[in-house]
Amino acid sequence: MAEIHILHENDAWTAPLLARLDELALPYRTWFVDRGSRDLAAAPPEGIFYNRMSASSHTRGHRYAAEYSAALIAWLESHGRRVINGGRALQLEISKVAQYAALGAHGIATPRTVAAVGREAVVAAASRLEPPFITKHNRAGRGLGVRLFRSFDALAAYVEGPDFQRPVDGITLLQEYIEAGEPAITRCEFVGGRFLYAVRVDTSAGFELCPADACADTCPSGAQARFQVLDGFDHPLLARYAAFLQANDIQVAGIEFIVERGGRAYTYDVNTNTNYNAPAEAEAGVSGMRALARYLGQELAACYAPRRRATG
Repeated sequence: MAEIHILHENDAWTAPLLARLDELALPYRTWFVDRGSRDLAAAPPEGIFYNRMSASSHTRGHRYAAEYSAALIAWLESHGRRVINGGRALQLEISKVAQYAALGAHGIATPRTVAAVGREAVVAAASRLEPPFITKHNRAGRGLGVRLFRSFDALAAYVEGPDFQRPVDGITLLQEYIEAGEPAITRCEFVGGRFLYAVRVDTSAGFELCPADACADTCPSGAQARFQVLDGFDHPLLARYAAFLQANDIQVAGIEFIVERGGRAYTYDVNTNTNYNAPAEAEAGVSGMRALARYLGQELAACYAPRRRATG
């Protein structure tokens, strides 16, 4: 029987999707991709595969989950299986450098960024930017490594001190600080490559911006009260985002941008393991996970209904 196979490493983030799949009576199976083995000569099971691997998987003790997912996706794609958010999506999920290069190819502005490996290189790289600037991890998620510095000395003291956070892939990004007109960012949600809705996220308390309900208990800045779905949102970036997603074979994503005081928008994150904030959705009467479940059901039917008719 063909099923929807979900590759993931976080039960809490996956549970809301499973609930929506159950509501629609869709067949599914979860693959907890933390460790395991696969015979590459064997054919994968029938069905479609949805990749929900996160850039922050290593923070939950799943150090090689992303690498194992990449290997599994390569195996699946080599057998012609339909993979939602496949190999290219995973590549962009775990590298902001790759994200920015791909966004730039579609004329989407990103903050000026310098990539550096090693403490000395990070300090030296700061000379390419004017303060204030921020640091962040190339492979991040959940705001990992995001710190604001208003002077070169402050950066050097951090990088050379005991509190310096080493990125899991070794790459630290130094990025120009975008002074926003208001303390907020906008996150645009896409399902099936189509715009679903936008959400305003209050950043006055910090940049740990994961919208998942499971993150609310651990987020020090009170995630539940920070998200607001925007009614009737429209923006010139939406068309470019859709083209960017199509070109990079990404079907499901949340893309975040910030607007500077002068009115220019800068895109700074593409999250292909997107989550949704339930209280904000309930207030607006929308559901990202329901839309996602329906999309996965449609993809399963599209891949296997013609085959059943042909063999029946």
